[in-house]
Amino acid sequence: MTISRSTRRLLAVITALVLAMLYAPLALVVVNSFNTSQALTWPPSGFTTQWWQRAAVNPGAHDAILTSLTVAACATVMALALGTLLGLAMQRYAFFGKETVNLLVVLPIALPGIVTGIALSNAFSSILGVRLGFFTLVVAHATFCIVTVFNNVQARLRRMGGNLEEASADLGARMWTTFRLITLPQLRSALLAGGLLAFALSFDEIIVTTFAAGPGVTTLPVWILTNLFRPGQAPIVNVVAVVMIVVSVAPIWLAQRLSSDPTDTTRAIH
Repeated sequence: MTISRSTRRLLAVITALVLAMLYAPLALVVVNSFNTSQALTWPPSGFTTQWWQRAAVNPGAHDAILTSLTVAACATVMALALGTLLGLAMQRYAFFGKETVNLLVVLPIALPGIVTGIALSNAFSSILGVRLGFFTLVVAHATFCIVTVFNNVQARLRRMGGNLEEASADLGARMWTTFRLITLPQLRSALLAGGLLAFALSFDEIIVTTFAAGPGVTTLPVWILTNLFRPGQAPIVNVVAVVMIVVSVAPIWLAQRLSSDPTDTTRAIH
């Protein structure tokens, strides 16, 4: 299909406007982290790095960052284990209720976060009798992080086919030997990409966190929401938000690079 020059220009303008609407607020957060004013004002009244210095020694921000990193890491490990097993089962085996299981695996990330949060909170507190805390928060995050790993594993298994695994079995290799030497090396980049996406999703999750975290468990998004409207805290919140943007964007960018081309992903890992 051939597109005229005027149409290309119009599409370029529309694309630029959409990107500006998406990223101008993020740019404003970065600028305000260096603004001398304590209010979220525009244009900036001056330039200062004092908010970055205060954020660097803020104990509440430190604890929140450490909690978010720990929860995201634990949820990612859990998602990698369960998502990989689910992906292998759904792609390599046929069984009764397969489509239903596939729907149930994907459902947590498709449902509104508040619905998932309420359901998990009720399940932990009312049905299981588990006290809300760090463990319940990790489990809650893993429920939607599994989907990213599951989708990546399934997509890679579809492209791989089963010829090499069948050849390995014909040559006498056991199931775990075939998985370790044949399947896993081909899944490495997909697992890494899925794990990075899962980490990013968990790190900035706030809705499910609000319902699944117990007293005393404060992640970085919750800390930002709590301190945003406190007097004198807005500039420090901007600094922490900039750090959060970097931590969230980096794994997503790397995961996109790893998922783009299997040959590039293998080269990137080596």
